[in-house]
Amino acid sequence: MENSDFLRNLMTGDKTAFTELVMLYSNRVLNTCYRFLLDKKDAEDISQEVFIEVFQSIGSFRGEAKLSTWIYRIAVTKSLDELKKRKRKKRIVAVGKMLHIDEIANWMIGGSMPDKTIHEEERMKEIMYVLNKLPDNQRVAFTLSKIEGYTNKEIAAVMDTTNSAVESLLSHAKKKVILELKLILSQ
Repeated sequence: MENSDFLRNLMTGDKTAFTELVMLYSNRVLNTCYRFLLDKKDAEDISQEVFIEVFQSIGSFRGEAKLSTWIYRIAVTKSLDELKKRKRKKRIVAVGKMLHIDEIANWMIGGSMPDKTIHEEERMKEIMYVLNKLPDNQRVAFTLSKIEGYTNKEIAAVMDTTNSAVESLLSHAKKKVILELKLILSQ
């Protein structure tokens, strides 16, 4: 849907084109925000902010990346900004009691995504708790790879970095997540 007529209509402020854009990307943006924020209402609010920013700044879109990548980058940035604002004080203490380490280990070494093997929302929240302990850049790379299913090349485009940097971030993130899960399970 990123043809030149559509982009031209967006850049000239065509409300019909913008409505179409929102319809195309709203679910994905909402899901992305939710993966970081773990709260439906907050994710809805940030999603709205994402589309407001897209509408206000579409004129600055240079087309160096795909439109979807640009929108996704805005969603990730806004979600991380929201997390920084909140600086969560409460954390889930009993992560390990409800996690099945075999499922997580299989997932981290390239098995199926957690959406397929871990159906309960609480378990996903617990996984996100562990991921939220990672540095921002590692958490973004890990979430985009393991939860959203993006390739390293796509992640590099979203994060505006190199493939080798993404590989390094993922490697470090996997090690930290496994270590954190082992520590929690040993308590």
